[in-house]
Amino acid sequence: MDEVKQLVTDIKNRKLKPIYFLMGEEAYYIDKISDFIESSVLSEEERGFNQMTLYGRDVTIDDIVGQAKRFPMMAEYQVVIVKEAQDLSRSIEKLAAYAKNPQPTTVLVINYKYKKIDKRKALYKALKPDCVVYESKKLYDNQVGDWIRRVLSPKNYTISPKAAQMLVEFIGTDLSKINNELEKLQIILPKGTQISPEHIEENIGISKDYNNFELRKAIGERNALKAHKIVNYFGENPKDNPMVVTVSLLFSYFSQLLHFHGLKDKSPRSVASALKVNPYFVNDYITAARNFPMRKVSIVVSTLREFDVKGKGVGLNAVPQGDLLKELLVKILS
Repeated sequence: MDEVKQLVTDIKNRKLKPIYFLMGEEAYYIDKISDFIESSVLSEEERGFNQMTLYGRDVTIDDIVGQAKRFPMMAEYQVVIVKEAQDLSRSIEKLAAYAKNPQPTTVLVINYKYKKIDKRKALYKALKPDCVVYESKKLYDNQVGDWIRRVLSPKNYTISPKAAQMLVEFIGTDLSKINNELEKLQIILPKGTQISPEHIEENIGISKDYNNFELRKAIGERNALKAHKIVNYFGENPKDNPMVVTVSLLFSYFSQLLHFHGLKDKSPRSVASALKVNPYFVNDYITAARNFPMRKVSIVVSTLREFDVKGKGVGLNAVPQGDLLKELLVKILS
């Protein structure tokens, strides 16, 4: 995020580069930077003659270079934006010749989503000295909660750790989708609000009581009644709570518990750093570790591998996922 802020600041201050090569697995920041250039480099009057959007599936590298070499009309710059440039992955290296000597009055923006160019090859080497090469990396699950808080803070909103965790577990790490949901909440809730699990449940449709986060917590506490209630709910609503997601999250959880047991320093700060979790949740892991000794954790990890295969239908004849989850829960808590 800091790198993006610096890029935006430089663009605002007219410290423009001839090529912005935006690449990587996370599309959110690629779109944000590209959209900012599209809306801010040229005035509304200048855009008609000097701004063009191309799509990778419809053009060749020669088409892009030909457009980039044009001179602006009654403006300091022209802006050429190539969206979905990953469709040109087989020929993208041909852009190296232009990158070595780009047109100084053109701002060329390449949106190369979900992929990245080989840093050993000619294009990257040609871009690196005088152009911007921005790699947008996918965030890990444990990083998204902090990202949510940083996005909300300038807009005068906060979010509880549990609410942030609910969003991550329900939506995943797709920042664009998470941001869409946050924007909906900002329309509904007044500034200064702390977004709570109740807000998430009421406005996004994620149950604050029946979700994978609460299931993990109940299992960690060995609260069999609560865990069975959640699993029964999952069985009745399989489309919203697919077994493959539940098993994957439980596997990650028990893998972290295994790591916890191996730590020499079990102070809260050390645990949060080692497990890459919010310090708010450290006590949950400490409780779970007391309830699940290392030997039992190892057995549970093996059981989860077994049920991951079963959940994908290997060796079974259409056993309902709800029944499999109930069986899995019994084995975990036994």
